[in-house]
Amino acid sequence: MMHAADMPPVTAQPPTAPLSIAFVVDRFGNRFGGAEAYGVALMREFCAMGHQITVFAREYDPACDLQLPFHPIRIGRHWPSWIRVWLFARRAARATSRGYDIVHSHMNGWCGDIEVVHVTPVRYRWRVQPMAWLKRALSFISPRVQTYLGLEARRVAPRPGHRVVAVSHLIAHQLAGAYGFFPGQIPVIAPGVATEPPVGPDQRRQARQDLDLPATGTLCLLVARNPMRKGLPTVLSALSRLPDDVLLLVVGANAAARDCVALAPEAVRQRVHLISETSLVAPYYRAADLYVHPTLNDSFGMAPLEAMSFGLPVVLSPAPWCGFAQYVQDQQEALILSHPERADELAQAIQRLRSDVALRARLQDGMQAVLARHAWPQVARQYLALYQAVQAERPAR
Repeated sequence: MMHAADMPPVTAQPPTAPLSIAFVVDRFGNRFGGAEAYGVALMREFCAMGHQITVFAREYDPACDLQLPFHPIRIGRHWPSWIRVWLFARRAARATSRGYDIVHSHMNGWCGDIEVVHVTPVRYRWRVQPMAWLKRALSFISPRVQTYLGLEARRVAPRPGHRVVAVSHLIAHQLAGAYGFFPGQIPVIAPGVATEPPVGPDQRRQARQDLDLPATGTLCLLVARNPMRKGLPTVLSALSRLPDDVLLLVVGANAAARDCVALAPEAVRQRVHLISETSLVAPYYRAADLYVHPTLNDSFGMAPLEAMSFGLPVVLSPAPWCGFAQYVQDQQEALILSHPERADELAQAIQRLRSDVALRARLQDGMQAVLARHAWPQVARQYLALYQAVQAERPAR
């Protein structure tokens, strides 16, 4: 297992002159999910360094605490999703073709000097992973799949003044399997995390009171834009195995999550608190006792890292279901399940965290090492070094 701190140092020195950076993303704002929160935090670091950022996106969360120049790229909802993605890629390429030192993209397409891959590559999913033969055969004549494959192939094609960045070693491995990149060819820059003040018992009690949550009991937290994909059914099953004073708080609950909870036994339902999608997640981290993340699909997993910044012990899925599991040591920095759907293991882990003081203390110490490896200023410096390398390979814009 290679931690961020174990990676070879970047030899290029970050540029000192202010840069004009075009940041291309689907939606800009913390409430839209982990990949979007990654972008907000990174751009905040660049702004603090004096760089000039312009955001190109479909939507900009008005509640976002970071307000930057915004160039909307809006596509009519009447188009199918694959056509909307293609239209966005074409318009983003046109809008960012001039006037910027660096184009930093989180979107499928060809506009970026820096292309950050947050999710399983399309080619890996359709050409490498096991799949029913008929489904794979039909993908060769599907305009939707062929459009996504074509956009991604253009996105990752090697060329001077261009870098593809993976947010985890899992994504780098998948890119290598899909496109034949050799080890080390894809830079891996994992998400960062901000330093939060310690949360003591008094602050936790006050946070619960402010949020109208029960004052007593062990409060497990799950933060997700799609709680079902992050393992909500497994958490509910684990809850049925635990004492009545173990509670669950779900932040980002959508209709599917509410329906799932509604089908749970009454003894479980009455212990679950559902909060809709929100930009203000910090109060919920302060109110919780521990974080559960039995995700079914996370290339990295920013929420458990954020939970650690608030001092919460974390239980999470192993790789390949959760890329963040490759960055932590089991039993020392987090508790890692053997499978995301092992509700019995999740229940045992929660019970251990409730009763084992030595385990909690050990995880608290381990978290500090994780947070040190994932500081946002360090992440920003790695990107700035890539920017300099990219600029050295092409004429100045």
